[in-house]
This record gives sequence, structure tokens and C-alpha cells, in this order.
Amino acid sequence: MRTTRNKLKIVGWLLAILLPVVPVSAQRLSPSAQMSLLTAGPGEDLYSVFGHTAIRVYDPAQNIDRTYGWGGFRFSENNFYVKFLRGTLPYYIDAYDMYLFVYAYQQENRTLREQVLNLTPAQKERLMAVLETNMQPENRTYQYKFFYDNCATRPRDKIAEACGDSLTIPSRSVMTGKSYRDWMNQYLGEKAWARLGMNLAIGQPADEQTDGWHAMYLPDQVHDQLASAKLRQANGSIVPLMSSDRTLFAGQRTFPQELPVIFDPEVVFALFGIAVAFFTIRRYQRGIVDRWLDRLLFCFSGVCGWFLFLLWVATDHGVTAWNPTLLYLMPLHLPLVYWVTGKSTTARRRTLYFGGTAVLIILGILLSHVPGGVDVVFPMTLLVRCIVNLQPLRAGRQFPVRTA
Repeated sequence: MRTTRNKLKIVGWLLAILLPVVPVSAQRLSPSAQMSLLTAGPGEDLYSVFGHTAIRVYDPAQNIDRTYGWGGFRFSENNFYVKFLRGTLPYYIDAYDMYLFVYAYQQENRTLREQVLNLTPAQKERLMAVLETNMQPENRTYQYKFFYDNCATRPRDKIAEACGDSLTIPSRSVMTGKSYRDWMNQYLGEKAWARLGMNLAIGQPADEQTDGWHAMYLPDQVHDQLASAKLRQANGSIVPLMSSDRTLFAGQRTFPQELPVIFDPEVVFALFGIAVAFFTIRRYQRGIVDRWLDRLLFCFSGVCGWFLFLLWVATDHGVTAWNPTLLYLMPLHLPLVYWVTGKSTTARRRTLYFGGTAVLIILGILLSHVPGGVDVVFPMTLLVRCIVNLQPLRAGRQFPVRTA
């Protein structure tokens, strides 16, 4: 059943990609035209888990029924993966036939809602002009920013541009009580490893508290907040921005396959931490500190740290800066761990390194905002190794007396 459904999904999206609608430039809308905001619910795949937003233009008199969305990218792009990691991958606005658009989301079993915009003829023309201008080859691409400029914020901004100062969104400046990270994690509940990875990668900008406007980086928030928006008409009267709200397709409720408990990241790291602590204590009681284990743990931390550091300084995502995770996943663990575990190293050198590392680990635990216990359990595992390496000097001797 799943294989058949995946094939249908592929067919639907291929049709949408291979048969894009070619906009008709400078075509005026008829009096019967209507504009709508389309909101697709979350999908099962990671790229679709936050949902999607598009604008529909429906004009039966002109035989127009197409959607405009800003979530497209091209796998054929040169250096695709490098650009994706660096945050420089160009995203596109695309226009598709409404039938193909709906069909694709039906195959993915994703709920699709439509809110008809209560625009004046002049506002409809302005929005159409904005869309057509955006469809010009020189304007079609933009630099995607997960929290700030994406497939949800673009339709919101285009509607606001068409309506001008006649648009009022009551919740625009109202604080939501949630940060960007909080909103993100609300959609990643079933994807434990993805949630962990994304939380480790983002830094302090993700912990900024959001007001209504900035929470609209999520399609559901665009839907909910624009539902209460108002328009001031030329005669001064106030009308709702949305004249109707209906569900075009209701996805069936599914129960995603749960990750076995033993493979949950919190369980994996907890078991690993217990094993390392037990092994460390038993070996220390015998007067042995295993340098190979220090190299393994701190080299792994250093590799992760260099990756996170490069996400900060060598990419343009906008949310990976000032990452407190780097306090315990310090990039310089690689190569410094070899500097303090070599045959010629001294106890003083080890004390300096592991003592400073212990302080950084504690600060990292206190400042980290990664949900769950991994950002505590793994740093504590490293801290155990730091403590066992802080060997006191007594009469020129160091304890334990042996290393392995």
C-alpha cells in the first residue's frame, strides 16, 4: 500500500513539475475573479513536515485556475548539496494548474484548506501584478531563510503588499510566548533524530521570542492569524480579510510508525553514557586511564564541533550563529586531545586541558536549549572523562600510575 502511494505521489509531483502553468502577462482579471490563500498540512517527509502555503488565482471567465508557491528548488542545480548546506540554494516561485496542485497533495494525504481573500477589484489586480512580476525570470529566485523568508512568509508578504495600509492583523505585534525553536519543535515531535540534529545545529537566534508576525514563518500560523485580519475599504468600513474558509481535502488521520524505544536518541545516549561511566570507574579503580577512549570521545566531539562551527561562519542560514552547543562540542578537541594524550604529555598539561574543558561543558549544559536530555547526558559523559583525567600531583607522582 505504501509503495503504491509513493508511486502516486511521484507521479503527481512529476506532473506538477513537468506541466507548469505559463502565466499570461498583463492579463486583466474579470469581475468574477477571486484570490485565495491555500494552506497544506504537514507531510510525512522532513522537507514537508511544516506544511506549505500558496496563493490561488481563480477566474472562470478567463479560464484561469492556478496556484503560486515559493517552495520550489531544483535538484539539477550545480553543487546542489554544497549550496543546500551553505544556505545559498536558490528557491523558486512556481505556478501550477490547480487540479495538479490538489492532486499532488491528495496523494500525500495532506489536508488542504482554502481561504478566499475579500479583496477589491483594484487589490486583486495589484496582487496579480505582484505575482506576475515575481514570475519574471530575473525575479523568480530568492535566498530561502528557514525562519525569516520562506514559502509561508512570501505569500503573506505579497498579500500585505497588495493591500497596503488598509490591512490590519490584530495579532501582528502580540507576543506568542514561544520562540522560533519552540514552534519548530512542535512539528518535529515524531522525528526524534531530526529534531535532535536541527536543535543542535541552530543557535541563539532560534531562541528569540516571536510575536504574531514572526510566528507566521509557519503555514498554519499564516492561516490562523490572517483569519482574524481586517481590511479597511475606501468608504472607511472594516471587513474581514477572508470571506470564507473551507477544506478542499481532508487528509485521513494516520498513525506514523513509532521509533522503537531502544533507538530513541535519549535512550541511545543514556545507555552509552552509563556504559562509558561504568567502564571508566572500573578502569580507574585499577589505576588505568584509557587514552584511546578519550581520543574516541573527544575526536567525535571535535568533528561535530567543526561541522557546527562551519554552519556558523561559512553558511548563510541566519540561525546557526552563537551556538552554545559549541561549548561542549568544541572544535579544538580535534586535534588538542592528541596533544594531551600522547606519551610525552604531562599531568599539568592534562589538568589544564581537561579542567578547562570541564568548565566549558558545564557552561554548555546551562546555556543549551536543546529539548530532551541528550544535551545533558552526552556532555556529562565527556565530563566523566574530564574528571578522571584531573589527576592530582603528589611528591612528583601522578595517579593513576598507568595509562592505556
